[in-house]
Amino acid sequence: MVLGAGFGGLELTASLSEKLGENLDLILIDKNDSFFFGYSKLDVMFGRRSPQSVRHAYSRIKKPGVAFLQENIMDIDPEKRLVTTENRTCEADVLVVALGADYDIPATPGLAEGGYEFYSFGGAERISRMLPGIEKGHVLIGVTGFPFKCPQAPSEVALLLHDFLVHQGVRNKCQISLVVPFELPIPPSYGASKELLEKFAKKGIAYIPEMMVGAIDPGRKVAELDDGREIAFDLFLGIPEHCVPAVVEKSGLVFDEWVPVNRNNLKTKFPNVYAIGDITSVGTPKAGIFARAAARAAADSIVSEYSGMEFTGGYTGNGQCYVEVGEGKVGRVDVDFFSGPVPRGVHLRATAALAEEKLHLEMSCRSRWFGEQG
Repeated sequence: MVLGAGFGGLELTASLSEKLGENLDLILIDKNDSFFFGYSKLDVMFGRRSPQSVRHAYSRIKKPGVAFLQENIMDIDPEKRLVTTENRTCEADVLVVALGADYDIPATPGLAEGGYEFYSFGGAERISRMLPGIEKGHVLIGVTGFPFKCPQAPSEVALLLHDFLVHQGVRNKCQISLVVPFELPIPPSYGASKELLEKFAKKGIAYIPEMMVGAIDPGRKVAELDDGREIAFDLFLGIPEHCVPAVVEKSGLVFDEWVPVNRNNLKTKFPNVYAIGDITSVGTPKAGIFARAAARAAADSIVSEYSGMEFTGGYTGNGQCYVEVGEGKVGRVDVDFFSGPVPRGVHLRATAALAEEKLHLEMSCRSRWFGEQG
């Protein structure tokens, strides 16, 4: 049984179906009816694609040995591997929890009343309706908690917002500032960070590093930073604090806010229970490409045990992060988190060709998971 049909859950499902075929009896459960790539929220936010065009219905999944249920998960008992939804209770031989990270908006005082978050699909849609009305003022983009999904996303939003305001003809009447908890925009890669900082300087985006937004004062339209400073804004775009879903929190899987797993095979402390993706504390960023890699390692471990063979693979902590810098260009960072004493990133400067490569990756995943072409 696989809980959650995001990057990790979909990749694990496809991998197991590919390896086991009709010998597989897999139930994939998600409360939603469709999937969207996380970065497609930016396309929706800035009006580049419609909300409908970036959604992929789970009903299209036709894989040997796989059944999909759209149901809310009410309870997880990892010791007995029992999962209760609003309609049924199921027992699994192997349980994989891939429910991703939720957002704790109330954890940042004033965010709900005085700002907009763009990490949920609904939040991106709300911002897309509001942005065309901007004529002037200070737009503040701020991180409110750490860790958070896709560390490059705040930088991408700042640069894409610049392009949007230029297109609207109002950039010269607007300020853009970015508050992030890192010294560098992408800590594992000096090269990628240098390129972003150059873009910020060229495009007049104020970069405020090693800081987070602790609270919003909606009445005064002021963001309060962790060091006590205040920054006035006309529009606040925030990255909300992240947390495990409530059903995972009460399951007994969590330690120190996230789910600990064996770094090699993604097993939890409970027999035949795995966790992959953003809910874990495995040590890689909370991003789809790393959830996908972890899913492949977990699938290999499951198949090895099913087949009675030695598990010789493992999660390497390697991944590729694409970084939008505006003007139709995308950069890439190839990151290795586990092989050395510190994470290492190899940077490829942004080009239109890498934008095409990113699109090809999306098409490849769609084809693998849903059978969709083009």
